[in-house]
Amino acid sequence: MRVLGIDPGSETTGWGVVEGDSNGQRYRLIEFGVIKLSSSATFSSRLLSISRALEEVIERLSPDACAIEEAFYSVNPKVTLKLGQVRGVALLVAERAALQIGEYSPRRVKQTVAGYGNAEKQQVQQMVRVLLSLGTVPQPHDAADALAVAICHFHHAGISERLIAADVRTKVDPTIAAATRRRA
Repeated sequence: MRVLGIDPGSETTGWGVVEGDSNGQRYRLIEFGVIKLSSSATFSSRLLSISRALEEVIERLSPDACAIEEAFYSVNPKVTLKLGQVRGVALLVAERAALQIGEYSPRRVKQTVAGYGNAEKQQVQQMVRVLLSLGTVPQPHDAADALAVAICHFHHAGISERLIAADVRTKVDPTIAAATRRRA
């Protein structure tokens, strides 16, 4: 499975593609980068640039899934709204490409990658470097964050798939469902 991780931002949006097995045990880096936007450009033109750049990444690298970081709540409501609009563009691009979509809070990403939900950015970057067997920390930090989101997806999407498969088995095999009800 190939996962496109996205760290949305109105001036810099990080992205990274990681390939691995569906149970989150092994993965390798395919490519990463950032979409750097001019702060002097209109916000609507920045959204269009993000859309086009993500479409190009998806077309070129053919991911199966897209993992995107959820919005955090900023002290400044305008920042939160802009981040939401960038996320909306990324979600639309992923949906148009028919990718499986996962959304993860910054806390969950940190917990999954670094083992601590309040981990510092540098700790997450170092763990991304270790988990992907890289010689150096991916730069800039927006790209490292996007890779962390992709890694997070491997762990949580695999769990969801196993739970769904287990649920399907119990619906298919009435003896398992009956035995489970008796134990409960």
